[in-house]
Amino acid sequence: MTGMEAVGVVIAVGPGITGRKVGDLVAYVLSPMGTYAEEQILPAERAIPVPPSIDPVIGAAIMLKGMSAQFLVCQSVKVQPGQTVLVHAAAGGVGYLLCQWANALGATVIGTVSSEEKAVQAKEDGCQHVILYKHEDFVTRVNEITSGRGVDVVYDSVGKDTFEGSLACLKVGGCMVNFGETSGMPDSDPSSALAAKSLVLKRPNLYQYTKTREELLHIASEVFTNVASGVLRPRLNHTYPLFQAAQAHSDLETRKTSGSVVLIPNGS
Repeated sequence: MTGMEAVGVVIAVGPGITGRKVGDLVAYVLSPMGTYAEEQILPAERAIPVPPSIDPVIGAAIMLKGMSAQFLVCQSVKVQPGQTVLVHAAAGGVGYLLCQWANALGATVIGTVSSEEKAVQAKEDGCQHVILYKHEDFVTRVNEITSGRGVDVVYDSVGKDTFEGSLACLKVGGCMVNFGETSGMPDSDPSSALAAKSLVLKRPNLYQYTKTREELLHIASEVFTNVASGVLRPRLNHTYPLFQAAQAHSDLETRKTSGSVVLIPNGS
């Protein structure tokens, strides 16, 4: 069954379980899959307590994407004040949170988007520079923006269509973080491009950063804290009833959505 993040109310607990009780509001991410459902059996160690300050629908909108943003800018690469980062799909579900978080850390953020409407959103989310990739060559524009220096970090969830260009945008010693392949897997071997500028290529996975309960709760706590402080401003632009999940997927695939999409169980 599809689905890797959810927020819900505990309706029963197994024998011997402590720290969780009926009525608690909890979230979870990654596993077990199957959140496209009205009820789910969840291992107690994967249940994340949701603070009262977080609305359940906002929690559902922010969990996986917010936790992904945390490990990408704070752990996989620790973004520093004064650095310049390029974020592809800057108005996407993870992209807009990366922009907000990186901006709050003091980085100069360049974002790529597909439309004028999304460009406005990207600027609101902390992008000092926005590139409309359908009308501009993003490599040329990054070179212009950085006066030929290149960026410190590229966050690329697109994959095949942007892979080589992303490497070209990096400064000597820069790092590319590939965390998705919406356009497919890259075709080429990047070894030569990496060697030419002593670049670093990473393909991190949130699962590796949340193996223990302590790691899981640490990342979730940072997300909740940054939502409460206003550093992260969740964009809940689209909700659908659970029975319209197919329509939600169609709208995602045709780029009709921006920010987060949440499915609401029937009767909720």
